[in-house]
Amino acid sequence: VQLVESVGVLVQAGVPLRLPCAASGFPSGSYTIGWFRQAPGQRREGVSCISSSDGSTYYSDSVKGRFTISSDNAKNTVYLQMNSLKPEDTAGYYCAAGEDWAWMLETLYDYWGQGTQVTVSS
Repeated sequence: VQLVESVGVLVQAGVPLRLPCAASGFPSGSYTIGWFRQAPGQRREGVSCISSSDGSTYYSDSVKGRFTISSDNAKNTVYLQMNSLKPEDTAGYYCAAGEDWAWMLETLYDYWGQGTQVTVSS
């Protein structure tokens, strides 16, 4: 299983940004794709996830109403649409794949992307 994310980006606060996570090599069956982020000196935080079986989604309180997770099955890609970005959203963002339904339990995620740095300037 391989998860590929985009390169890092610097954006101004308020500018929308969409992060892709291209997946390949999945065995048959359903799974969860999750997005996590980690800022310097802070613990990794579960941001959002989506189930491949029924499309169920979850958002952390810190991003609810601003971020949207979606999947394009034809492209085997999961997107994290980030609107109303704030400087405090600055972090390394990682997509991960795990069992269905992994929610945001990191121990249930077996595969991780390389991460992409998102920097939001004020």
